[in-house]
Amino acid sequence: MSAMPEVIEAESPFVRVAGTFFRAVDPRYRDSALTGSRSPGRYSSADQPTLYLSSSAEGVEAAMIAHRSARTPDLEVLELRVRAERIVDLRDSRARAMAGIELDDATAPWQDLVTRGEQSPSWTVRRRIEQLGAEGLIDPSRKAPGLWHLVLFRWNAAGGASVRVLR
Repeated sequence: MSAMPEVIEAESPFVRVAGTFFRAVDPRYRDSALTGSRSPGRYSSADQPTLYLSSSAEGVEAAMIAHRSARTPDLEVLELRVRAERIVDLRDSRARAMAGIELDDATAPWQDLVTRGEQSPSWTVRRRIEQLGAEGLIDPSRKAPGLWHLVLFRWNAAGGASVRVLR
């Protein structure tokens, strides 16, 4: 089992993260796993590149609870090496206050709203964080308290987070 990624204090409201993360992908799309999500998500409309990662294999399982019906049952879990500098940790009440973020907006149900063509409050959270210059956020797991996910808005481009597939 891999060690949990490091979360390193940086200039508030940001932290840095480094370590091994996990991503579930349909094996047919393994070669494009680093292009990000192809459909709307908690923090992204369909046209916003977003890379959703979990800090542990258990986190992947917890995240997939809400997405089982929309995905193939034969997902492959990839291990990725990540280094990111400007991340807002939504688990930290001080960082949320500095960023002007309400945790309820980040954790509010979003799928029914998006299905109806409405905007999710969590999309507003992303916009606010991007306005601050963040390249992503740490999202606490709602299905398994104590676990967390990393959501990247920019990666593998100049000045952004670095992500590579380990296996």
